Amino acid sequence: KMDAIGRLAGGVAHDFNNILTVIGMSSEFLLEGIQETDERHHDAREIMKAADRGGRLTRQLLAFSRQQVLNPRVLCVNEVIEGMQGLLRRVVRENIELVTDLAPDLGAVKADAGQIEQVLLNLAINASDAMPNGGKLVVRTHRVQVDSTAQDSETRPGPYVCITVIDTGTGMDKATVSKIFEPFFTTKALGKGTGLGLATVHGIVTQSNGTIWVYSEPGHGTTFKIFLPRVDGAPDQEDARPTKTSDRVATETILLVEDEEPTREAVRRILAREGYSVLEARTGVDALEVARAHEGEIHFLLTDSMMPEMGGADLVPRLIEMRPKVRVLVMSGYAEEIARTAFDGSRYAFIEKPFSTVGLLNRVRELLNS
Repeated sequence: KMDAIGRLAGGVAHDFNNILTVIGMSSEFLLEGIQETDERHHDAREIMKAADRGGRLTRQLLAFSRQQVLNPRVLCVNEVIEGMQGLLRRVVRENIELVTDLAPDLGAVKADAGQIEQVLLNLAINASDAMPNGGKLVVRTHRVQVDSTAQDSETRPGPYVCITVIDTGTGMDKATVSKIFEPFFTTKALGKGTGLGLATVHGIVTQSNGTIWVYSEPGHGTTFKIFLPRVDGAPDQEDARPTKTSDRVATETILLVEDEEPTREAVRRILAREGYSVLEARTGVDALEVARAHEGEIHFLLTDSMMPEMGGADLVPRLIEMRPKVRVLVMSGYAEEIARTAFDGSRYAFIEKPFSTVGLLNRVRELLNS
């Protein structure tokens, strides 16, 4: 069942991310040709924002099957929570009061922002289900120093950021609490829950080098506490779309391999406008034929990971054998860890779909210059 869910999520994400890539790039093309004072400029920007939101939704979908491309970075948990307040208010019932109490001197953690969002979303949904007649949901943050005498022996001593989620719902007995993180365990009626929500929460927290603690009593609500290691340094600024880092005119030749024609055309247009000579192919088989027929040098391979006939994993080593100096960038909506089982990690890099025009150009130039 879990494998089937994972395969479904991955397949949907692959197709959906191709669509979002085209939507995002096309909106960027429109923005370039419209003055900011024109109403259409606002419309095109809203389309681009919607594509960005769609990309975040896809990453949340993939979190259940752990196929999302991970992007751990130094971040402020408070900023993640503040950015999610609108979504959290929509997922909880109208008769539930949502309160946030965020410590101003919280500090930073190193984690994937999308995964932290998924944790908070799952806990909020569960809390809402536990309060059918209304109640109060509190999301609180504070910094803590865990010592060796802490009650939770799984949490190693050290500095942490603590996220506390409290509800005034029906609560749980000890027998239920002992099973809540087990996959497919659910207290909901048949057809009302999969039992994957808290299992996903536990997996995400563990993968982020953190721990989760729960306390509940029947009739007295539930409290979850998530401990994430605190790190030094200011949060990375990666939420905004990247800006172009070079104004040089490109002269290299790129072999572009993508079976989805709209995606291939959008990417070709971006590369060609930058000055690159672009060779196109629909599949890995076509790409090898193009490479054999091309008399000049091929500096760069930009390929999708999943294609009919021959995918990127089979194409990359064959093309490297033909063109030993070629640099490789794989476009994918799947987790980097999964893709690494098929690719030679020393000779390629990844870019996650959907990506922005500037993000793609910066990545290509970075690899060509490396």
